[in-house]
Amino acid sequence: MELSLLLAQNIFGLFLIIFVGYLTVKCRVLPPDDSKVISKIVLYIVCPCTILNSFQIDFTNEKLMGLILSFIGAIVVHLIFIPLTKLLGQIFHFMPVEKATLIYSNAGNLIIPLVASILGEEWVLYTSGYMVVQTILIWTHGKNLVCNEKQYDFKKIILNVNVIAIMLGMIMFIARWHFPALIHDTVSSVGSMVGPLSMLVIGMLLGNIDILSVFKEKRVYGICFLRLIVYPLAVILAFRLLGLQNFHQDAYQILLISLLAASAPAAATITQFAQLYDKHPGYTSIMNVMSVIFCIITMPIIVFIYQIL
Repeated sequence: MELSLLLAQNIFGLFLIIFVGYLTVKCRVLPPDDSKVISKIVLYIVCPCTILNSFQIDFTNEKLMGLILSFIGAIVVHLIFIPLTKLLGQIFHFMPVEKATLIYSNAGNLIIPLVASILGEEWVLYTSGYMVVQTILIWTHGKNLVCNEKQYDFKKIILNVNVIAIMLGMIMFIARWHFPALIHDTVSSVGSMVGPLSMLVIGMLLGNIDILSVFKEKRVYGICFLRLIVYPLAVILAFRLLGLQNFHQDAYQILLISLLAASAPAAATITQFAQLYDKHPGYTSIMNVMSVIFCIITMPIIVFIYQIL
């Protein structure tokens, strides 16, 4: 119960920053397009620094096994989400952008600051498993789903800055290499900005949208209910049935991180694909915004259910 309350408190704090970003656009302090600049700073500078900093810990076999568990957890999540979406799609006739929204979450910008705030920066290490698995899938299966492309761009996967940061961080972790004190402090300081800057971007995007019109899209409520409630509950059930909590001494916290990533709002990358390829970009943006708004309520509920089960 305490953990879910702490999560709600931290999410609410992040939403206050979203409100600041919203006011920044509404009061015309900055134009909405400036959010793209901040977004690039977060993506190409801040997030990689956060990831690299998380690997600046002493190597132990326990941490290595925990990292492996984070990959297993991420694989299990997507082995549930992809077939479940295909099955439900035959019943509810989901559009491709709806299917992609259901499967892929905003596991980077939102989860890293939440994990750092709730569990501590040393636990950010275990977000890597989910980020690597989802990055590979979103640039192959996800892009193919939205854009109806049959060829996968493996170059973009390999050259994704966050994947590079994860691979570099893992090499340094296994090789027991550490940054010099000055570089470590710099990387840590830059990485600590991931939460505020990510939330400012979301707020600025909301400032350019008619909020009232967002709530008029009735079909989106069903999509958000599945993405934020039904799918995470399926993950909790799968973790329990597979007995993954017995894999590692810190399995409870590591699987909680995977669950947080699985119960996060819809991935912003899907909205970008929709905009780039003109695949219902407006509707996709509404699904993204709605899931962001609702997650302040749903994520603490999911964590509470995880705790009591």
